[in-house]
Amino acid sequence: MIAYFDLFSGISGDMTLGAFVDLGVPVDWLRKKIATLLVDGFDIRAEDTWHNGIKAVNIFVDAEENPPARHYTAIKKLISDSPLSERVKNLSLSAFEKIARAEAAIHGSDLETVHFHEVGGIDAVVDIVGAFLCVEYLGITQVSASTVAVGSGSVRCSHGVIPVPVPAVAAMLQGIPVKPSNAEMELVTPTGAAIITTLATGFGRMPEMVMDRTGYGAGKRESSAGLPNLLRIVTGREVADKPESPLRSAGFVTQESVFVVETSIDDMNPEFSGYLMERLFQANALDVCFFPVQMKKNRPGTRLEVVCRPKDVQGIIDLVLSESTTTGVRCHEQQRMVLPREETSVQTGFGTVSVKKITDPDGNDRLMPEFEVCRAIALQKKMPLKDVYRQVCLDMDRSRL
Repeated sequence: MIAYFDLFSGISGDMTLGAFVDLGVPVDWLRKKIATLLVDGFDIRAEDTWHNGIKAVNIFVDAEENPPARHYTAIKKLISDSPLSERVKNLSLSAFEKIARAEAAIHGSDLETVHFHEVGGIDAVVDIVGAFLCVEYLGITQVSASTVAVGSGSVRCSHGVIPVPVPAVAAMLQGIPVKPSNAEMELVTPTGAAIITTLATGFGRMPEMVMDRTGYGAGKRESSAGLPNLLRIVTGREVADKPESPLRSAGFVTQESVFVVETSIDDMNPEFSGYLMERLFQANALDVCFFPVQMKKNRPGTRLEVVCRPKDVQGIIDLVLSESTTTGVRCHEQQRMVLPREETSVQTGFGTVSVKKITDPDGNDRLMPEFEVCRAIALQKKMPLKDVYRQVCLDMDRSRL
């Protein structure tokens, strides 16, 4: 089963549980499962509520007052020693490790001894372990999510007033597409960030699927922006008779989604272009190109085109807007066809040299010298680059005989 998390109003642990209960997970079943690792001191209640006319499930975790703060080591042992399935254990441990690493880095503390008082103690265990139990109960095997709305403003915690998104959430959402919101409130909690970054394999548009059910989980706050404080989870199944993409080739060619970020510039010092290209590649750009164009008022200009993976698109956009003189960019998703490639090495007259091995559509391999490697040899040996390149190619051909 496919699940799509629509994060138009963020995500928290109780919102996730509420949406799953709305999708059909029994509260009694969930309570009994969690009781296998938390013997007492908690209860789970579900109530129907309405936000902007939408019925949702509001989950309440009743815990003992002032529960002791647990260390990360204690939580790992609690989960590892439980009778839960290996999948639920592994997902839960991964989520708590994300929180622990974020908290340890922020507070400058040791990973194994970081306290979880900021994420609710028993609440956090119920929310995180419960979410993965629900995934297992519903038979969900594939999860994706929308761009994450993170809220704005500030919140008060045990350390004082801190900005939204709170530091732990900001750390866990690194590399994840996010968007601002007019809601001056915390839309994404640490438990919510840990759950969605552990489950989702991609962030963006809803995947193609046959929709089955929709569940709504309610948050505990009212948004000043008028948007209902809800998490929507849509479940479905793959399209049975989905036509094969005309771009998808047989054999060894694979298809993948990438984003293309582009802009046109007519007022930037050309010397800045090389620096911008270096920064873009450092930010994981797959390709960077400059094209001469004729712009408005008949001015000569340059069109910048950057290809990147979905997880890197926001960082690429920010870099183009900050390091160039443009005031806006265009961004669109495209499909690209790629051949498998890997790094290997061959014996040459210059010693062991790194080369690229590329597999053609028919399955045959071809070797290509690495430019930077040949360049370094040319400088070291004080030889023309073209001679080094030719010699490496000859040695590669001999190695294949």
